Amino acid sequence: MRHAVPLIGLLAAAAPVVAGAGPAAARPPADPPAPLTARTGAGARPGSVAYRGVRVPVPEGWEVVRLDREPSRCARFDRHAIYLGRQGDGAGCPARAVGRTEAVHVEPLDGPPARRTGAVRAGRLARHSVPVTDGREDVVPLPEAGVTITGAYGTDRAALERVLRGTRLRARWTAEPVPPRGDEPVPPKAGAPAPRSEVRAKTRTWVRAKGFDTCTAPSLKAMAAWRRAYGVANIYIGGASRGCAQPNLTRAWVRAVRGMGYRLIPTYVGLQAPCSRYKTRFTAQNASAQGARAAADAVRDARALGIPRRKPIYFDIEAYRSRDTECRRAVMRFLHSWTRKLKAKRYVPGVYSSVTSGIRDLGAARGTARPTAVWYAHWDGVPTVYGDRYLPDRWWPPHRRIKQYRGGHRERHGGVTINVDSNTVDGRVY
Repeated sequence: MRHAVPLIGLLAAAAPVVAGAGPAAARPPADPPAPLTARTGAGARPGSVAYRGVRVPVPEGWEVVRLDREPSRCARFDRHAIYLGRQGDGAGCPARAVGRTEAVHVEPLDGPPARRTGAVRAGRLARHSVPVTDGREDVVPLPEAGVTITGAYGTDRAALERVLRGTRLRARWTAEPVPPRGDEPVPPKAGAPAPRSEVRAKTRTWVRAKGFDTCTAPSLKAMAAWRRAYGVANIYIGGASRGCAQPNLTRAWVRAVRGMGYRLIPTYVGLQAPCSRYKTRFTAQNASAQGARAAADAVRDARALGIPRRKPIYFDIEAYRSRDTECRRAVMRFLHSWTRKLKAKRYVPGVYSSVTSGIRDLGAARGTARPTAVWYAHWDGVPTVYGDRYLPDRWWPPHRRIKQYRGGHRERHGGVTINVDSNTVDGRVY
């Protein structure tokens, strides 16, 4: 999940501490949502937009983004929008985007449309119900229309349901050219077998390397282009606050990227602290129960991607007002349950947070189960995991730390530019 919004969400004006960059450091304001003026494609009726085999209603105030025609745009679920087409490598996705609202992504399926049936024409979507899920996401394949519809919701599931129920199949349509996915398997280069040290590194529970995280999993071609520069990449596997669409993130993608030699940081972006800036939050009353639910859902997401037991999953708890005692205690109860449930499921519990809120609070807390590993944000530009003034070296040694030392910025490797956060890794990975 996790970034045009700074990795550690901007705290309320009343809070003197800006997490992630240190208490005294000023953090640039979060990017405000772009003005959402509904735009419709050529030939679409007012209030709707046509794409391949479907016509989708456009609620008032929602933007329509044609990704095939606007390759610099990113499919984000933290703002109201209808996204049409396939997101490319040139998409200007932020390094982090946390939070979720109602949005829809209509993506083309490869190949010709499936044969339509009378039952489909009669209104398959008109009766569709959006399920209540921890990930707050609904995927609707429509092979007869040549598309898959992914819908996200934050606090208004009914709004997403109205859009999906109002979507209609078109009697006739001409398939637009479908750009390549960019995630075709990258064949390994012929040559000598990998050195024994490299084979050991791929199976070791921890690694020391340079890492990056970005909002949406890049294509396999982009990952191959970046391999010489980085050995570790983060992936946002699920959660109610995962802010970007993940069209590339599949079991096959994970297998292929690991085959390139990458190690991965599986991260779940779930409900946020009661005193955070996000709308998708747990409460002081349900913190413990929601922590356990988040762990169970994260395990389901990890298994769907082929991530086996005994591997780490990090919970992304964004910055919150640590001085708010009730809120801090709620966060500790949530993370206590997260840690215990993941251990019970035989996964390695990890936590990502600001060094001046979630990580420092976990280290100082008594009676709270500590995660096995931590990933902390301190944007001081220093790529070392020890010697941080907010995180004593005796906490989480050895090989159990990842530090995010630089926030969102653009880098170019192998001809591919991506907006990323920079990390130094001496910790648990997959």
